[in-house]
Amino acid sequence: MRYIASAVEDALAERKMAFVAGPRQVGKTTLARSLLQDPKQFYFTWDLERDRRRILRANGAFWTSPPGAARARIVLDEIHKYPRWKRFLKGLFDTYRDDVDLIVTGSGRLDVYQKGGDSLLGRYRLNRLHPFTVGELLADGRQDLITPTQLDAELAGPAPVPGAEEALAQIERFTGFPEPLFGGRMDRLRRWRRARRDLVLREDLRDLTRIRELGLVDQLVALLPERVGNPLSVNAIREDLGVAFETVKSWLGTLARLYFLFELRPFAGKLARTLRREAKVYLFDFTEVDDPGARFENLVALHFLKLVDAWNDRGHGDFALWYVRDKERREVDFLITERRRPYLLLETKLSDHQPSPALRYFRDRLRPTHAVQLVRQGSPRKVDGMLVVPADRLLARI
Repeated sequence: MRYIASAVEDALAERKMAFVAGPRQVGKTTLARSLLQDPKQFYFTWDLERDRRRILRANGAFWTSPPGAARARIVLDEIHKYPRWKRFLKGLFDTYRDDVDLIVTGSGRLDVYQKGGDSLLGRYRLNRLHPFTVGELLADGRQDLITPTQLDAELAGPAPVPGAEEALAQIERFTGFPEPLFGGRMDRLRRWRRARRDLVLREDLRDLTRIRELGLVDQLVALLPERVGNPLSVNAIREDLGVAFETVKSWLGTLARLYFLFELRPFAGKLARTLRREAKVYLFDFTEVDDPGARFENLVALHFLKLVDAWNDRGHGDFALWYVRDKERREVDFLITERRRPYLLLETKLSDHQPSPALRYFRDRLRPTHAVQLVRQGSPRKVDGMLVVPADRLLARI
């Protein structure tokens, strides 16, 4: 059972629709089916023509509850591909909220993707499902996600976790997506990677956008792995592709909404001479990133994006993930804020036992609760209030 299963059940217990959003092939459908008593009867996907006809032709209830059932439980998969999906769900929920549990899954951002239409505010709880992390892989389906208070305690000095190094190496090589991760073979990873890329760049872009220059979007995607870990120059990509600046921005935004990539904005706060515009881009599938340092940074970014999204989805606070860089090119890879107050300043290194000068510089100015340097290989130590932590120890908690 994946780590958000209890949160989905909590939403249904509150008589809300449970939205599950996340990348293609991350396990949303498998999770949703596991929460059904009769998957064949209660699972409907917009990708299947038979289910589309059944949903559209029915006057209200398009399902049949088994005899004696108090409430039906229904999964609607990829329903956001229906142009009027918000209006449809609003009517369905308002009419049958006392009779039906609704689980809605999708690979687009269900909270913001569709503009306009009727509001679903107050009718749903959103939970974002991410690829497997080291902590979830070690938990073997029993992960109870760490809270901010628990993380505070762990950062006093994370202890070794049996199997963490092996789990980290497995995710590092095969990603956290279930099929290649548990397949454990490079040929399966390569086939899966091509298939997933085609699904997103052909099927999802075709169904959910008006983008027609799919070949140019494919070229854009091919340019991204070598730019992971650095502020992204949209203007440089514009010149490479021969399109307008705003077109590149729009394509990047669309790929983010489809969970193909995610962007981190630079944090400014009250800092002087910081970058304020150029985002850094990371990939949900980082296996095409050749540079070892950038690949490790991408892996860590995914772990902490999962953590921040889960904390926000479960009401632990108003958290956000950033990076910090100034015009003198001092940079720290990640900053987690809570209501824009610095909480965790995090630098990643492959093997540096001393905290970086930039970490020290921004620690002194931002005064976060924690300042940590996460190293792929090394021993734990504390230097002037900053913690150097082997990656497997901390990522095993996430």
